[in-house]
Amino acid sequence: MGVGISPTGLTRRRLLRRAALAGGLGICRDAWWARAWAQAGCDEPAGELVRTLPLYGPGAVETPLGQMLGGSGLDARFFTDLTRVDRGRMITPSDEVFVRTAAPAGLGLGAPGWRIAVPSLTAAPATLHADALLTKSRPMGTHLIECAGNSNPRNFGLMSAVDWDGVLLSDVLGPRRPSGATGVLVSGLDDESQPSIRSQPGASWVIPIAVLESARPFLATRMNGVPLTPDHGAPVRLVVPGWYGCAWIKWVSEVRFVGPDEPATSQMIEYAGRTHQDGRPALARDYQAPAIDTAAMPVRVEQRRVNGATEYRIVGIAWGGTAPVDRLVMRVGSRDPGTPVRVCPTPTTHHTWSLWTHRWTPTEPGYYDITLRTADATVRTRRLDLSFYIRRVRIDEPGA
Repeated sequence: MGVGISPTGLTRRRLLRRAALAGGLGICRDAWWARAWAQAGCDEPAGELVRTLPLYGPGAVETPLGQMLGGSGLDARFFTDLTRVDRGRMITPSDEVFVRTAAPAGLGLGAPGWRIAVPSLTAAPATLHADALLTKSRPMGTHLIECAGNSNPRNFGLMSAVDWDGVLLSDVLGPRRPSGATGVLVSGLDDESQPSIRSQPGASWVIPIAVLESARPFLATRMNGVPLTPDHGAPVRLVVPGWYGCAWIKWVSEVRFVGPDEPATSQMIEYAGRTHQDGRPALARDYQAPAIDTAAMPVRVEQRRVNGATEYRIVGIAWGGTAPVDRLVMRVGSRDPGTPVRVCPTPTTHHTWSLWTHRWTPTEPGYYDITLRTADATVRTRRLDLSFYIRRVRIDEPGA
C-alpha cells in the first residue's frame, strides 16, 4: 500500500521554517551562501569510476529490478532502475518504465475496435474508436509519472520519465459543456475477478473542468514513439501532467461530465492518504489535486579515484512542483549544516526530472543519510519536509 502521508502538522513545520528564515538563516540573505551558489556549477565526472555504492534507508526492501513481480493485475510491480539516469539517458526506455498494475487478463486490451464512450449532445453517449484517436495523436512532450505509493528507499523505482503522444482531453470533449457540469470522470477497465490484498479494483478519477486548461491532461496512445503496451494502458491511457500516477487511468473506456454532487471514486478514496488529502472526502469536488510537490533525492553515489585519492560523486534528480527548481540544499549526515547544489544545466521545465551532481569527500567511514530541501522556503515540499526521500549510504573508504 505504500506509506500514507497526512498533511497534519506540516503547516506548523513550514511556519517554523519560514520563521527561521526570516530570523536571518535564509540562504539568499547570507553572504557565504551567496558566494557558494555563485561557485556551484555543472559537475562533470572526474577521475576513474571504482564502483557505485548502494542506497537504502529506513524501511528499505530488497526488490529485484528489470523483472515483473507479483504476478498479474493489481499485485504486479515492475521497478525502474533510477541509478541509470544520466545526462544522456533522461528519458526512461519503454521496457524500463515502471508498472504499478499489470494488464487485467481476458479483457481484450489493445484489440482492434476498442471503443471509448464519450459525451454527446444527444441522450445516448457517443463512441470514440481508439484507432481514430491514434491517427489524431501528436507529440505531447516528456512528462514524469510517479506512483503516490513510491515509498521504498532501496530504489524509489515507481517513477519514470516518458515521451508521450496523445490527444488533449479538452479536444476530445469539444467546446460545449452541459449546464451544471463541474468535472469530467475518466474510467478505465479493471479486472475485479482477481482479489488483491493490497489494492481495490476499480479505476476512475474525476478531473475538475478548470484542470482541462491548466494541467492540459490528454489521452495517450504512444510512449517514446511506439504504441502503448498492455501493461502501460494500451490502447489508451490518461495522462495528467504534474499529478501522481494514480490519476493516470489506464485502459480508458469511458469519459463523461459530472456535476458537483459526484461522489469520490474508489480510486480517489484509496489514494487519499498518499495524495495528501485531509481525510477521505466523500465528494469528488472536495478532493484536492493529487499534485506532485517539488522533490529531490540522490539516485547513486559513485566512488571515484581522482589523482590517486578517493572521492565520491553524488548524482541525483529533482522533479515535481509548479515551476523549475535550479537550487537545492543537501545535507550528508547529521552534522552537515547544508551544502548548496545546483541543478545543472538549468532546467526549463518542471514536467520531467532534472539532474544534479555534487563532488563529496567524506573524512571518516560510516553511515550517511542524504536529504535535500529547496533553497526557496515558499516552495511547497510536503514530502521533503517529512524526509520522505531520505537515502542512506555506507562509506568504507573515506576520502583523502
